[in-house]
Amino acid sequence: MKLKTIGMLGGMSWESTVLYYKDVNEAVKRELGGLHSAKILMYSVDFAEIEECQANGDWDRSTAILSEAALRLQSSGADFIIICTNTMHKVAPQIQTALDIPVIHIAEATADELLQHSVKKVALLGTKYTMTQDFYKQKLIERGIDVLIPSEQEIEAVNTIIYNELCLGIISEQSKQKFLDVIDQLSAQGAQGVILGCTEIGLLIQQKDISLPVFDTARIHAEKAAKLALG
Repeated sequence: MKLKTIGMLGGMSWESTVLYYKDVNEAVKRELGGLHSAKILMYSVDFAEIEECQANGDWDRSTAILSEAALRLQSSGADFIIICTNTMHKVAPQIQTALDIPVIHIAEATADELLQHSVKKVALLGTKYTMTQDFYKQKLIERGIDVLIPSEQEIEAVNTIIYNELCLGIISEQSKQKFLDVIDQLSAQGAQGVILGCTEIGLLIQQKDISLPVFDTARIHAEKAAKLALG
């Protein structure tokens, strides 16, 4: 078997990119056994630059930074690209335009997983951009999935925990309980599952913490990449 080469666009944050690297390699080893591992090219950006673009609404500049990085992965031999973050899929269409190889969209991979589990109404947690803007939710809605998000106050609380704690590797029991309370509220509204729609949330919340099915986008995306690499 000739493994395809995965181009990882990471560093947003590096904390979750580590999980991607681990999950992709574990999936390949699980399939092929022995000493097999994935063929990966990684470009890890400076997240401070990207976060500044997010905060300032300068999506054009973030597009330019990520497109340049993606082109470097392509020229180095990547067969396809995964952007190791949910939020920056806001500019995935623009990045795709710059490339000759495919960008594997995290929301499309997540929608596939939800439908495989017959989940048609789901809670979405992530950054405020992912929860409130259409670039992510619309991918799910187009597949017939209803999306529930927290109240405005809870959106701000979740977003603050992501940037001020999880992206810095800080795991707090108080913050974990806050996430669990938000999930309970959305479950009461009819959510059949919860999307961990920020690749760092899996550092805080796991399936064992709640009865509602958990869909960890970082793991789903990594598994999708591994399957494509394996052909």
